[in-house]
Amino acid sequence: MNFHEGKERFIQAWGALGSNWGVNRTMAQIHALLLIAPESLCAEDIMEELKISRGNANMNLRALMDWNLVYKELKPGERREFFVAEKDMWEVVKNIIIQRKKKELEPMLRVLDELSDVETGEPGAEEFIRLIKDVKLFASKADSTLDSLTKSDSNWFVGTFMKMIK
Repeated sequence: MNFHEGKERFIQAWGALGSNWGVNRTMAQIHALLLIAPESLCAEDIMEELKISRGNANMNLRALMDWNLVYKELKPGERREFFVAEKDMWEVVKNIIIQRKKKELEPMLRVLDELSDVETGEPGAEEFIRLIKDVKLFASKADSTLDSLTKSDSNWFVGTFMKMIK
């Protein structure tokens, strides 16, 4: 496989993977392109490489910047904006975890808090409340584990993970 084929395959695979971590395919493909780019790219370069519209490129670049996965880079003498991906994979994973936690786990915890106030007078209510408490306990533990993970460094995580699988 030559470099061009490998690059294309990586961009396509990362795009497919993106849907598993809560982003659209184009956003993940832009991220992949910037990850493997040896230097920052402007929106026009991204549009040409991925054959996407300016609006699509700009919208997804803004989203990637919101996720702290991509940053603007200023180049002296250039009027265009250039973009570079965070290339430290530990930071990439932490930023993805933080965003998914905000979008998925935290809203669920809020709903579970509201559901904890259900009255107990009706048939099935006691079982419902018990189940909600169990789910909330699990979700709260997941939340605190993810908080610890995102505040740790990669050496701690790898060491802890290796201890768990032994």
